[in-house]
Amino acid sequence: MKSPFSTAIAIAFGLVVLAGYFLQPLLQNLMDVLLGWAVILAAVAGLVGILNLVIVHWNKVRTGQKNYFYSMVTVLAFIFTIVVGIFLKPSNAQFTQVVTSIMLPVEASLMALLAVTLAYASIRLLRQRGVNLLSISFAISALAFILLNLGFISAADGPLMNDIALALNRLPVAGARGILLGVALGSLTAGLRILIGTDRPYGG
Repeated sequence: MKSPFSTAIAIAFGLVVLAGYFLQPLLQNLMDVLLGWAVILAAVAGLVGILNLVIVHWNKVRTGQKNYFYSMVTVLAFIFTIVVGIFLKPSNAQFTQVVTSIMLPVEASLMALLAVTLAYASIRLLRQRGVNLLSISFAISALAFILLNLGFISAADGPLMNDIALALNRLPVAGARGILLGVALGSLTAGLRILIGTDRPYGG
């Protein structure tokens, strides 16, 4: 172990926060302080990441690399957003409306692109791997959800079609919950590995 001191600090802080959830009256104040420090460090890390992104795109604009126009748009959008946000405050209704009017169309466009990509991937999967259970289920699910989002199934009359549409609408919720459970279990495993000193992402 290269740095036992940093490992001991990480394990001690993790155990204190973990014990704080079970011994709330005793360790509540200390746990709140440690969690506050973690929030501040996470915010600083996010700020460093954003600044690094801006610097990378600015270097592309300055050196005139390929497709530097997109980098210029990114830098100008960042400067405009941060300046307007400082003067109007993030809680300003007009500022929120402008940001929402930009973000929602972009997110909708990305979702539409994802749907087309999934349909194309399902076709390629059928062509490359042949007809099997995995490729057929993937193609059917992609086609069903595309039709569901287009409104063809929900617009159909009859109780049977309504039941089918309701069942299909429940599948994404079940899948999202499964993903969240997987993320939770993965986070729990990573936390336990850090507490016992197996993983040392802090460089120890």
